[in-house]
Amino acid sequence: MQQTADDAHLQLLRLDDHEERDRQRRAWFEVAGAVQDAVTRYARAKGLNRDEVEKRLRQIVRYPEAEPSWAP
Repeated sequence: MQQTADDAHLQLLRLDDHEERDRQRRAWFEVAGAVQDAVTRYARAKGLNRDEVEKRLRQIVRYPEAEPSWAP
């Protein structure tokens, strides 16, 4: 989901058409909101800091070649 949100944001940045940007912005917000909800549920279930879980998720998705320091 995080990768999908990142991809939607990149696509949004490339658009020039106002209406298409609005549609893409809504799509990005929808996916990003789903990611936020999933991160919050996971962090609560595991007793972890929500912000740290989100930070680590983004690192893993954006830099998959890096060695993870912990697995969520």
